[in-house]
Amino acid sequence: MAFAFIKHDTRIDFIGKRYWSYAISIALILVGLASVLWGSGVKMGIDFAGGLIVQVQFQEPVDDETLKKNLDMFALQGISTQRFGEGGRDYLLRFSSLENADASALRTQMTQTLAMAFPDNPAQIQRLEIVGPKIGVDLTNKALAALYYSILLIAVYISGRFEQRWMAAAIMAAALWGGMYLMSFTGLGMGALVLVALGITLVVCFFLKLNFALGAVVGLLHDVFITTGLLSILNVEIDLNVMAALMTLIGYSLNDTIIVYDRLRENLRLNDTLTLDALINKSVNQTLSRTILTSGTTLLATLALLLLGGGVIHDFALTMLIGVFIGTGSSIYVASAILLSLGDTDFYRNLQSKKKIYERPDEHGVV
Repeated sequence: MAFAFIKHDTRIDFIGKRYWSYAISIALILVGLASVLWGSGVKMGIDFAGGLIVQVQFQEPVDDETLKKNLDMFALQGISTQRFGEGGRDYLLRFSSLENADASALRTQMTQTLAMAFPDNPAQIQRLEIVGPKIGVDLTNKALAALYYSILLIAVYISGRFEQRWMAAAIMAAALWGGMYLMSFTGLGMGALVLVALGITLVVCFFLKLNFALGAVVGLLHDVFITTGLLSILNVEIDLNVMAALMTLIGYSLNDTIIVYDRLRENLRLNDTLTLDALINKSVNQTLSRTILTSGTTLLATLALLLLGGGVIHDFALTMLIGVFIGTGSSIYVASAILLSLGDTDFYRNLQSKKKIYERPDEHGVV
């Protein structure tokens, strides 16, 4: 007998509680938006903004505040400190501005600065990396483009798999890619281009009635926006590790959404009398055990990384921890609930009835 964490015959009314979820999501989005616009903003790391990363190891443990206070005395601009490892001896020092781009000269300058700041506690520079402003801009543009194109390809895949409209999805993708290419000549930044393209994607999905794709895309944007807003509130730098976590989050959240969509598709074929909200509730309840087990084990793993993984992987684990929790809820209350707002039961049943049902060779007496 298969292992099940929750009984398959549960009847929790998830869709009936969707308005509470909407209120919580809107509140989180508004709080995150306020933090981005009027608060600390999205803090871009050295990988994207450019600057200097220095990994140092002290002979004796050093307190975070003492380290930053002593280094501030030497007018090192844009400094941030991050402790990692055990014992309080290892630190990553980040500087957002550079007056000298020569690695050898910077190493000498940092050695002298640390010696003056901590004359009784020698420090050894174990790593020094320089990221120029141009490289940071290029990485930012590529990261934003990667996020957009991943969401666009997801929309194409969902439309083809669940709505059997591969041609409409391909036309949409080609048109949006061409639009992005043409808009690149307008001089807009990559961030503005991606926002415009995402808006066009949502509008196209709505008018072409690609409802499954629209639900999945809105769910993914919901996860990314809320996670980014919370990172802004927590004053977490967006570096390559955090960007990798956001990309992983998109794939993870989509996987959970597809599981619910697939079960809903099966129930649409088998149930002729249930309303769409009842079918969605039934599908979510049937996949609830799998959702809790998968999300729960992932949360435990990321929590272990957050608490025991050290400072280097801390931001990645924190982003995943927030994102997995938000993404699990969005698969139920955003991606699935949007289908209820956009479509009706007959529309989806007619969509599924167009698919051929496999028949065994001897099913009707014909071999």
